[in-house]
Amino acid sequence: MSGIADVARLAGVSKSTASRALTGGGYVSDSTRRRVADAAESLGYVPSTSAVSLATGRTRTIALIVPKVNRWYFGSIVEGVERTLIPLGYDVTLYVAEPGSDDRETLYSTYLARKRFDGIIAAALEPDDADLERLANIGKPVVSIGNPLTGVPTLGLDNVAITRNITEHLIALGHTDIAFVGSTPSTDAPAKDVDERSIGYRNTMNDHGLAVRIRSVPATLTITDAYAAAVSFLADTATRPTGVVAACDEVAIGVIIAARRMGISVPTELSVVGIDGHDYAEMFSLTTVEQFPEAQGVEATRLLLSMIEGTSQPPWRTPAETRLVVRASTAPPRPA
Repeated sequence: MSGIADVARLAGVSKSTASRALTGGGYVSDSTRRRVADAAESLGYVPSTSAVSLATGRTRTIALIVPKVNRWYFGSIVEGVERTLIPLGYDVTLYVAEPGSDDRETLYSTYLARKRFDGIIAAALEPDDADLERLANIGKPVVSIGNPLTGVPTLGLDNVAITRNITEHLIALGHTDIAFVGSTPSTDAPAKDVDERSIGYRNTMNDHGLAVRIRSVPATLTITDAYAAAVSFLADTATRPTGVVAACDEVAIGVIIAARRMGISVPTELSVVGIDGHDYAEMFSLTTVEQFPEAQGVEATRLLLSMIEGTSQPPWRTPAETRLVVRASTAPPRPA
């Protein structure tokens, strides 16, 4: 295996010059840098990350913190971050830290404290999360995906506007009995994005004189829990809504599966609209507001790298792209 001495010999320079040329740790003329790079490529030599770190003070590693990876949204963010970093010669260290878990405490007290990274991308932190202050104290650039965080550039959604949009969609079709499904169960910690989506639904119902029809059905943001909740509130034909605004696509899909198994036609008897643009949305012909988590991972990485390189300071709030996609899960209500 070739070493730095072999590269230096082939390029006709000293070992220190070859090291500077490959790590960027000091001045080297462009012609010498190209000659050393060509020699390294011909020998198949790649500088070690520790050598680069010593020369530049950079690890060329980004820490990515997500609460889960077995959910479509977070897995897509990971793909976007990796797809951006790898061509640029950066590594990504993935930390899965579910709120309240022992792993999360170990992450902050041990792994992040070592600072073996140049910056941090954190997904789905709550604004009142005590971990936010701990991240700030690490002294590395931080970008958030999700909820707006004080003092941290954040890429996120206007959740109130999104649920206003989809509730308006159902009202425009003629629905007046509309339920919000997926509000946070009382036993779970508050989730700001879900709370904001509930507010958008409630405000819109109020604005259209439908306050007496406001109804929130608690469920975790999973297909299985939404299915169980839907079986319960769809069973009573006297109180069954004609429209459902779901907190996310997985909740919407759970409601659709429950309705179909109960013989309730979607959308003839029940219109359902979701939020996210989940991979399953098209399969279930789900009307939804699409967001693009993989693209969010790409954009968050670009924002973070601009901070690390000192080329710019991103705005505190950057809106993520969304679009309403109308499919076959919504239609005018069937006449009584």
